[in-house]
Amino acid sequence: MAGGDGVTGASGWVAQAYVNQRKLDREVRTLQAQAAQFARQTAQWIAMVESFNQALKEIGDVENWARSMELDMRSVAAALDYVCKGQLQPPPS
Repeated sequence: MAGGDGVTGASGWVAQAYVNQRKLDREVRTLQAQAAQFARQTAQWIAMVESFNQALKEIGDVENWARSMELDMRSVAAALDYVCKGQLQPPPS
């Protein structure tokens, strides 16, 4: 009977190892699917951040352009003011 117990014990251990391996295989597949989903989500987040950064750059470009235009318009206004004042003054006699 002792020999039979060894065989039964070994087959029980093998059966348990098989069950554990199947559980591990399922867990691995689940983790792989979750990792793939996380990678897709991360790629979407990266794309959103890059898009946001580009929009911020464009806002900065527009802001710089507006400042440049404002300075140009002030220069034009000052020049027009100078010309108009020069025309309104009577010539020296």
